Amino acid sequence: MKVILLADVKGQGKKNDVIEVSDGYGKNFLIPRKLAKIADAQSLNDVKVKEAARVYRIETEKKEAQALAEKLKGILVKIPASSGADGRLYGSITSKDIVEKLQADFSIAIDKRKLVMGDPIKAYGKYEVEVKLYPEVSGKIFVLVCEK
Repeated sequence: MKVILLADVKGQGKKNDVIEVSDGYGKNFLIPRKLAKIADAQSLNDVKVKEAARVYRIETEKKEAQALAEKLKGILVKIPASSGADGRLYGSITSKDIVEKLQADFSIAIDKRKLVMGDPIKAYGKYEVEVKLYPEVSGKIFVLVCEK
């Protein structure tokens, strides 16, 4: 019996997989518990359409991320900050500060969690910050922390 899984089933497969199971297992276990439905022509077609839509969405998001990575190339975000006598900043420059300045100066909206920073910036200077836009797509921006 061919069935389409409606949820992940341990040892059988993931959601939307089309698998072959014994008649008893399908009729007495999977279908009554709403873990699967019988694979007829209509439901197989629905699975194909959903998979095609998912693949298209992933490709579109990846292309958008690559375009944004190209746009980010060579961008220098200049952040003015004040410091004490020893040159250390009052407070620190965090990913939130960088994202806000990027939005204000270049009109590029990025989630602050996409910035890869080890520690917050606590001194003047030029820093390179990686931006993870999508699982295989990343870009780099430069952050210049200068005096007010």
